[in-house]
Amino acid sequence: MKKLLTSLCLITLGIGKLFAQDATEKQENNRLDFTANIQNNHLWRGLIITDKPVVMGNLSYALDAEKKWKVGIWGASSLTDDKDGTHYKEINYYVQYSNGRFYIGLWDLFNSRNINTTVASEDIFHYSNRRTSHIIDLRTNYTFGPSFPINVEADIMLYGGANAGEVVLEPDGSYKKNKYSTYVQVSYPVISGKKVNLDAFVGAGFALNDQTFLYGNGKNSFDIVNAGIKATKTVKITDHYSLPVSMMAMWNPSNKYARIQLAATVF
Repeated sequence: MKKLLTSLCLITLGIGKLFAQDATEKQENNRLDFTANIQNNHLWRGLIITDKPVVMGNLSYALDAEKKWKVGIWGASSLTDDKDGTHYKEINYYVQYSNGRFYIGLWDLFNSRNINTTVASEDIFHYSNRRTSHIIDLRTNYTFGPSFPINVEADIMLYGGANAGEVVLEPDGSYKKNKYSTYVQVSYPVISGKKVNLDAFVGAGFALNDQTFLYGNGKNSFDIVNAGIKATKTVKITDHYSLPVSMMAMWNPSNKYARIQLAATVF
């Protein structure tokens, strides 16, 4: 009887272990994922989107088992109103491909802050080329490799952006053209593989179809709009939970301002 009970216990433990292992593998292979960040401000390509604290979320679904192709929704909201009473809110949709070194993505951006309704529509479903507040943004970047770890990013606004000045109108108010504002950035890992890592970056802006572009001061056709450094580290909170944090110092020589950003990836 003891041998029988012992055998049954071992079989039960074995089956339980197999199920637990299978559940772990299924969890690890889950294609659906989401993350959340909290930051003291939101800086983007040298622009100050808001100086108020922001919470951000990213929900993504992998279209393939290797998780190279993904679709997702990225959103953000400031935690308090600005002095003028406006409140930053944003919701974006994207499809992207990444193999670790090369990335390409097509993003649909919609920022509901400071929409001038005489120029642009505040309707999130409005995609007319003359008045849409959406921006269709093509994003690419490439990292050359361990021996030459420079990352080059190039992003082009393909469509929309009436509230951002991307749409140029005729005198009668009809659609004339898009500026195709372009942002190019080069970054380099100055310190890597340490407790605290440090990256340095510099970004420039120009327009493919106009003399002025979104990121600059409206005076030059080409300008340095984003330069700085970013330090990252992981803070151990418990044996099972660590908090990735970062500090970035950013200068925009074109618009003549600078900011510090503190950010944490909560999960």
